Amino acid sequence: MLNYSLIPTEKILERLRYENPWWVKKEIPEVYETMAKRLYFSLFYPFVIEKNVKRAVVLMGPRRVGKTVMLFHSIQQLLTDKVNPQKIFFIGIDNPIYVHLSLEDLLNLCKQSLNQDNLKDCYVFFDEIQYLKDWERHLKVLVDSFPETKFIVSGSAAAALKWHSTESGAGRFTDFMLPPLTFQEYIHLKGINHLMYDGKITYGENELPYCLTHDIKALNKEFIHYLNFGGYPEVVLSETIQSDMGRYVKNDIVDKVLLRDLPSLYGIRDVQELNRFFTYIAYNTGNEFSYETMSKESGIQKDTLKKYLEYLEAAFLIKVLNKVDITAKRLKRITSFKVYLTNPSLRTALFSPISEMDNEMGNMVETAVLSQWMHREKLDLTYARWKEGRNEGEVDLVLVDDKKYKPQWGVEIKWSNRYFEKPKELKSLIHFCKSNNFQKALVTSIDQLGIKQIDGLLFSFLPASIYSYNIGDITLKMKNQN
Repeated sequence: MLNYSLIPTEKILERLRYENPWWVKKEIPEVYETMAKRLYFSLFYPFVIEKNVKRAVVLMGPRRVGKTVMLFHSIQQLLTDKVNPQKIFFIGIDNPIYVHLSLEDLLNLCKQSLNQDNLKDCYVFFDEIQYLKDWERHLKVLVDSFPETKFIVSGSAAAALKWHSTESGAGRFTDFMLPPLTFQEYIHLKGINHLMYDGKITYGENELPYCLTHDIKALNKEFIHYLNFGGYPEVVLSETIQSDMGRYVKNDIVDKVLLRDLPSLYGIRDVQELNRFFTYIAYNTGNEFSYETMSKESGIQKDTLKKYLEYLEAAFLIKVLNKVDITAKRLKRITSFKVYLTNPSLRTALFSPISEMDNEMGNMVETAVLSQWMHREKLDLTYARWKEGRNEGEVDLVLVDDKKYKPQWGVEIKWSNRYFEKPKELKSLIHFCKSNNFQKALVTSIDQLGIKQIDGLLFSFLPASIYSYNIGDITLKMKNQN
């Protein structure tokens, strides 16, 4: 007989029934039912019902981006699709009541609870799988042992999840990455899609389909709200949380990752130092760093800094952007780089909300734009910086062609209308375009939209909020086509 430690089996069965109300009521808990679905749901659900491939689905992402909600919405959709409610199991692995149980024990208890003799055609959801030691080994065994059962798991300790699922789950797991909310999803969740309409913009000599707004003032107001509160679905929908953003996000997202997830995965000893280092980066999101200055300002040794940056990037808290020169050549020695939060509202959580007149606005807009691009895999995004004699300059965002090592485009991210009036002042961008034989480039503004011709180049100006919205929109369309 299995030894379920000191907790009586009946208590565990009670908990399982509580977590799976649809076994009796045929519906998911109301709190999830009333929540709007993320736009990423339409991409995720096909993996849930994919039966031909014998693979578990691993839903990964930072804390609080809505992974558990996504699992419940999947269950809701299965019920709508007439799947037998007693063939759907949901188990939150983070509950201490399950601590001595293996995944197979839990499945057996579900079967016992429902008097079932097999798991054929069942959908099994394990939430917060990272709380189970060696979860990937256990899951692999289940995928092999129950070929007619679909396993869907979620987890937040992202670094470990990504690493383990690729190492141990070769051919058994499909990874699905759920990032923080895009600005487009924020608009969707708030139910204000009426602000946008399908239009066109001129880019170079072409007209491109593009979502535009009827009311740039209203959109910009939402954009600033998004910078401050927009990365997490729960925060967007709750004014209570927004009023105490520090406690909610800091406790739940920053502290749990920095004080618990990362130290336990990587054996980090000085947790307070990691915490201070993250706070320092968050305050300076979008700035250029070098290991030298970083080490000097933070008092942390270079080797340790490199490790911390790796960990924070693996945990989806930051994104490091490397530097190229004016023709997008890699620099042999990486001496300086930029660091961005993966989500601008993390900065608000640690410090305080910003308004559109604040000095930090430029860096926050850059952080927001970059966080929209992070939803695209395999993009080699960099920034260009060069010094040739007296000529030095920088371009905020440069996409490099992996194979040819040539820049494909450059974007200047500004929170200012000044350059729309005086495009001649964009000296770095002009020099960059000429050095690479580009005829066109994109520049963001506060609310100016249009084309300016300068030195034979065509610069398309777009409000930063509209540009951010469209990166998300185009990304989703591309993913849906694939």
